[in-house]
Amino acid sequence: MNASVIPPARNHRPVRRLTTLSAVALVALVSGCAGPAASTSEAAGEPVSGGVLDVSISAEPGCLDGHGISATQQQFLGRLIYDNVVTLDENGDIAPYLAESWDISEDGRTYTFHLKEGVTFSDGSPWNAEVLGQNFEHMRDPATKSPLAAAYIAPYVDGTVLDEYTFEAHLEYPYTPFLYTLAQSWLGMNSGKAIAEAPETLCQQPIGTGPFTVADYQPGQSITYTKREGYDWAPEWVEGDGEAYLDGVEVTLVGEPVIRHQSLVSGQYDLTENLAPQNAAAVQADPNFTYENLPRTGSPYVLSFNLSRAPFDDLAVRQAFAAAVDTAAVTESLGFGTYTPIDGFLSKESKYYDPTVEGTLTHDPERANQLLDDAGWSERDGEGFRTKDGRRLVVEVPTVESSTPSPLLVQLQGEARKVGFDLQIIQLPQAQLSELRYAGDYDALAGVWHTNTTDVLFIRYHSSEITGERIGQNSSYVDDPALDELLLTARGSDDGPEAEEAYSKAQHRLLEIVPGVPLYENPSQFAYAKTVHDVAVDTSHPVPVLTYAWKAE
Repeated sequence: MNASVIPPARNHRPVRRLTTLSAVALVALVSGCAGPAASTSEAAGEPVSGGVLDVSISAEPGCLDGHGISATQQQFLGRLIYDNVVTLDENGDIAPYLAESWDISEDGRTYTFHLKEGVTFSDGSPWNAEVLGQNFEHMRDPATKSPLAAAYIAPYVDGTVLDEYTFEAHLEYPYTPFLYTLAQSWLGMNSGKAIAEAPETLCQQPIGTGPFTVADYQPGQSITYTKREGYDWAPEWVEGDGEAYLDGVEVTLVGEPVIRHQSLVSGQYDLTENLAPQNAAAVQADPNFTYENLPRTGSPYVLSFNLSRAPFDDLAVRQAFAAAVDTAAVTESLGFGTYTPIDGFLSKESKYYDPTVEGTLTHDPERANQLLDDAGWSERDGEGFRTKDGRRLVVEVPTVESSTPSPLLVQLQGEARKVGFDLQIIQLPQAQLSELRYAGDYDALAGVWHTNTTDVLFIRYHSSEITGERIGQNSSYVDDPALDELLLTARGSDDGPEAEEAYSKAQHRLLEIVPGVPLYENPSQFAYAKTVHDVAVDTSHPVPVLTYAWKAE
């Protein structure tokens, strides 16, 4: 393995700077991306320093230490206060960030990072090799209770500080996704001083090297960020130097989609990070706003079956449920034309996505009925649900309690009933839902998993990721030796033909196992006022990056 040549990633959406469009610009179709915004450096004028950007978010993570959470909002919020060891550039290739370069041993098990000098954390402490080692240990410290970062660096064994700015990381086995994971927002670098002296404070008072600092955090309400004085080490793709232009960013939790939309168009907020699909057409048609609908890499939305217990321990029942669901109809209803249906277990935006998987899992009620008849579920009770040996074909799907049931699960409930499944939506408090999830006490779960590496297939479906001594993400309880071998081969292969072949075979093997029903791509939908300029979009996560954004009043 040679670190000097890193093959280009494929199928990554290019990062670009989003800038103001003329009011007469053509409006793209709602069902697709809003499209790259044309450069308006002349039309918008020179960047203006000052001002506070008001942002609404749909949920807040409850903790701002990326190492201790898996919240979606960290993709956006983390870029305000953290920097990473490496980044993905505008083409999706691994590029320097807090590490200027790195070497990888021939056996793929040793990574030597040569770190950028002169970088400091907002508490004044330095960035160096010792701090990188502290961050790795903090990620996997049981006290951090990491649901994500620890799993991403699981092959990491230990490290050696070779000198002040050179760190050698030792892995248990070759792990090509290592650099990709280090580019993700959840794996941003924390202050070594804070980790050593007060790690328990990082949730409420995170200390990073990023362009902004946290001035005030009111959990469940708001987060106030202020500009970091002296910042000057942004990655090249952000296209800027020095400190941020904005004086700060004010983030407010606005849970109701309708209110988020209304407060955006009324001017109360400059940007919303999670625009509801039902409001997309109106915002996209409004010349005062820029709208983006970008698919995330990783796993699409999937209703995952629990293969470790009835009824989904039976392949025929899994195949029948998948054939019963009209994915296109469900997607259209939920996404108002903004969602993209998918029939595989890997996002089409992900590297090594194999298009030959398409067309295998199709809507076929006749086949669904035949499969259930053949599996012994041939009788019907008085309500029309299938029975076998006097038992009804029940599928219990727990979800977090809400004033209204999950629209997705309601849609799936209707689809499944057509062929005789009794899908029951069980609403529970979040704590109780988590207990069921970790105990495997459910028939199916609806969810999604975003990551910038195709290793998502390992995370979601390798048998080692079944929850045991640690929390794993194989919620389908897939335990298939053939799949395990393919995923381990892919994980240890250099980027290139060997990895491509293994990932292709893994995608096809999943279609044979049917660990769930793939539904639609995982979208990042956000919008902001045209008075906001030079918003960048991350390649690891398709979310707005505000490092050199500015406001024209």
